[in-house]
Amino acid sequence: MRTPALEQTARFMMNSQVPPSESPDRKIAPAAPSQPALMAPARLAALLAALAMIGPFSVDTYLPAFPEMQRSLGATVIAVQQSLTVYMLSFAVMILWHGALSDALGRRNVILIFLAIFAVASLGCAAAHTIEYLVAFRVLQGASAGAGVVVGRAMIRDAYSGPRAERLLSLVTMIFAIGPAIAPVLGGWIVTALDWRSIFLFLFAYSAILLWICWNLLPETLPAAARTPLKAKALASSYRKVLGTLRFHFYSGTIAFNFAGLFLYVAAAPTFLIEHLHLSSRQFAWQFLPSVAGIFVGALATNRLAGRIRIGAQVRFGFVLLFGAAGANLTYHLLHAPAIPWSVAPLFFYCIGMGMTAPGITLLVLDLYPDVRGVVASCQSFTQTMLAAVVAGLVSPLLAPSVVWLALGQLGFVTIALISWRLGRSRHSIPSAELAARSGFASKSAAALSAKEVK
Repeated sequence: MRTPALEQTARFMMNSQVPPSESPDRKIAPAAPSQPALMAPARLAALLAALAMIGPFSVDTYLPAFPEMQRSLGATVIAVQQSLTVYMLSFAVMILWHGALSDALGRRNVILIFLAIFAVASLGCAAAHTIEYLVAFRVLQGASAGAGVVVGRAMIRDAYSGPRAERLLSLVTMIFAIGPAIAPVLGGWIVTALDWRSIFLFLFAYSAILLWICWNLLPETLPAAARTPLKAKALASSYRKVLGTLRFHFYSGTIAFNFAGLFLYVAAAPTFLIEHLHLSSRQFAWQFLPSVAGIFVGALATNRLAGRIRIGAQVRFGFVLLFGAAGANLTYHLLHAPAIPWSVAPLFFYCIGMGMTAPGITLLVLDLYPDVRGVVASCQSFTQTMLAAVVAGLVSPLLAPSVVWLALGQLGFVTIALISWRLGRSRHSIPSAELAARSGFASKSAAALSAKEVK
């Protein structure tokens, strides 16, 4: 996870020079001057990415095992599919609280607690002998799996600002991309060599190792003096202010709907790959490797462009790729039968576009309200995860029977994302100070956010 080559590459990316003319514009909300000592950026990125990988490992590793789980548990296809849906729903609901808890208790403490819960839930899944017990422990897994990605995002913004924060976010994305790439392949190998229960034993071992590493190495980025008391009235006020801001919903919606265009294919993978493309459970890499390679390339491009071009320019180019890929996907399947590699090639370019849009927009979201950044991170993740749960439980089962329907669904999600982005940008026509006053936050960093930083 922290090889010398990886750390050297990461240090080079994090220390890349930013043109002086760009730096002042991009330091939107500087971190507090008295930050605790952190580990090297490369190691921090690797550790936060490993924590974020719990999510895709929890979903992608067991997808190839669906047929065996049906036979072993005597369950229907829909019942096994719902084990994914309830995971996503509990993930989405609890993700609203991870950030608030970390604002009150500290980032490190929350990660340690929920890692321990996830490890126990993984053992429960491995021991389940009925679909009902499996679903119950999947709920517990979902409730604990999101802490790493939410709190990790807040930790980055606690410690870094401007282009440096954008680079670290993109670096985490690049390392994180390994997870979705190897997860379905690893799951296919495990279920072929052993059984589906061994997949959950692997998740237990992974989370237990991470718990030990975090206990010994993970720093605390939110000093006790900067924490927000965990009071119901204060929490309700924070959530109300964040969720009552249109700009938050527009930017979060952009990220969520772009991701939905990819997750539609993740949730439909057993049908798309096995039934439409006639592949086996050991050949899921045909879909997931192009997707993850695209995310990696997009994040790498963002890493190199951070501080050199504005966020708006990155997002515009990302949308060109997103629409080009979705359009090519639909055109091909209207004219031809599904086939390798043409049915999966558009996902590579789609994910490049997604990787170029997400880091910059995430920073814009986190900088709306720096004093409750954990709550903002939770709300943004909640938006994305709830939409993914709807895609997994409703949209994917409806569209999966036809490759044309899947392509149309992806194009529809990207179109909604673009509309959301355009509406979010239009909010910048209102003076920033007025926006801050309307929302009830007198944050200097919120007032400093101007239209020129995204155009």
